[in-house]
Amino acid sequence: MFERRLFHHLDWALVAALTALCGLGLAMIHSATADPSRAVSPLLVTQCYAVGLGVLAMLCTLVFDYRTFTDKSHVLYVALLALLLYVLFLGSVQMGARRWIPVGGFNLQPSEFAKIGVALALAKYFAEVRGAPRWTDLAVAGGITALPLLLIARQPDLGTAVTLLPVFLAVAYLAGMRMRILGYMALSLVLIAPVAWKFALKDYQKNRISTFIDPSQDARGAGYQQIQARITVGSGGLTGKGYRQGTQGQLRFLPVAHNDFIFSVLAEEQGFAGVIVALGLYLFVILRALETARLAKDRLGSYLVLGVLASFTFQVVYNITMSAGLAPVKGLTLPLMSYGGSSMIATLAGFGLVLNVRMRRFTN
Repeated sequence: MFERRLFHHLDWALVAALTALCGLGLAMIHSATADPSRAVSPLLVTQCYAVGLGVLAMLCTLVFDYRTFTDKSHVLYVALLALLLYVLFLGSVQMGARRWIPVGGFNLQPSEFAKIGVALALAKYFAEVRGAPRWTDLAVAGGITALPLLLIARQPDLGTAVTLLPVFLAVAYLAGMRMRILGYMALSLVLIAPVAWKFALKDYQKNRISTFIDPSQDARGAGYQQIQARITVGSGGLTGKGYRQGTQGQLRFLPVAHNDFIFSVLAEEQGFAGVIVALGLYLFVILRALETARLAKDRLGSYLVLGVLASFTFQVVYNITMSAGLAPVKGLTLPLMSYGGSSMIATLAGFGLVLNVRMRRFTN
């Protein structure tokens, strides 16, 4: 349980950066969903509730020793698989995908919590491996990652499924996986790519890749979002058009601006200056978490922090490059800023574990 003396070791700088990003996200969601007929958008109210629940989740993962969570990681992992199986057969269908479980007035997306579940399971597994992981160890860890990944991909939600790969690679690398093994994996992906293109990818996924190369070939269809995102980011200039003064976001030229393209709204309204502030906050969070992994008192803590951080960093980098038109459009939210209750709760719960590891670095 939480001891009062641990309070003095809490990383308040990281807490402040996380709070700033959440506040910035709420402000941008308010701007992107503004409705003249209402003082406050219902989406903003929902996101405020999500932030509150996320803070409670962070407190839960902070109060108990992180070793308590890793000791029960197998139970959490099985529960996660059960939820993903439930979603696959009985989940709510929205926009052609079955990803959600209705809970009261909210929709729970279990795939967002898979990143924490896999990070906990891999941290415990690799902490128990003696020496550098062998091929058999990597195969078992790969299986731990692959099960939820395949279930999520079947929803279909390939974007969220892919975020589990950085968790595996980061923890395995820190555990001692040799670089040549990583090279073999990269070569295998290159060789498998043509087969995946032919048999695994769906038509809409192929369209996203082809329109990324040349959005103009379907400017009113698959390439529309990418073109509008580029226009939105580029129109902000140095200082931006001002809060709630952007044309692309306010006039709804940019689809789902409050979700996948919240960073584009920020770039249009706050310009290059606002972008630098947001990037600076994300960079501080990432570097602070890396320092926590270095300061952790045991391998278990280091693996756990790096696992949580890997999916977070991948998602941040991909969403920002996607918003700038430098990556194919994929339904990946910008953590802590984009609209999405499950994403917010899962992200804050994950950083509760990061704070937990740093706070207990002096305990026995």
